[in-house]
Amino acid sequence: MPPRPTAAPSLFPETPTSNPPATKKTDWINAHCDGGARGNPGPAGYGALIQDNEGTVLAELSEFLGMRTNNYAEYSGLLGCLQYALDHHHPRLRVVSDSELMVKQIQGKYKVNSPDLKPLWQEAKNRIAKLEAFEITHALRHKNKDADRLANEAMDRGMRRGPATGSSSGQPAAPPIIKANPYPTKSEAPPNPYAKADAMLRGFTKDGVVHILGGATLPDGVFVKIIRE
Repeated sequence: MPPRPTAAPSLFPETPTSNPPATKKTDWINAHCDGGARGNPGPAGYGALIQDNEGTVLAELSEFLGMRTNNYAEYSGLLGCLQYALDHHHPRLRVVSDSELMVKQIQGKYKVNSPDLKPLWQEAKNRIAKLEAFEITHALRHKNKDADRLANEAMDRGMRRGPATGSSSGQPAAPPIIKANPYPTKSEAPPNPYAKADAMLRGFTKDGVVHILGGATLPDGVFVKIIRE
């Protein structure tokens, strides 16, 4: 009787039990984020410090955003933290921000009425939905110093205030303006809230709230003077 043929080697060999697959990242990571604009709107930037659950620094984010508002910069900081977690496969993210408005809008406690913030809020909710767990809390600015520093470094770079570097001619070279990728990329810069600052509007107060007559509205960030008639 001819010898029985041996089976061909498998194209998909089993993984040896001595080498188990890499474990999935399940621990929380923590992010402190901040954003600001000098002038509101003005040269804007955001910063974020991201740490693991043991306090080890994983990343420092610092981006110049161009001419934006404070609230736009705050949302950009949150979106930067969310994207970092998604890109590096961290399914659980805790965020601390000193923007009470943004935190309460993400928590669902405040409505998002601004047409400039609505797409940023929606993009943040879309990214949050891709995580297994997410938490966001508000903290006072003095508890958010690292993120504030990184945001100011971004604004300094954009305004050419960063540290100079040497050049071949021996003269200090001006640092380049760092261009950021705002989130979402299709969002347009908000209008200048000071464009019609000289216009006089009339209104009345009810229950401690000023109601403007004639259906006029004011964008976020405008300072007004109220004179009693």
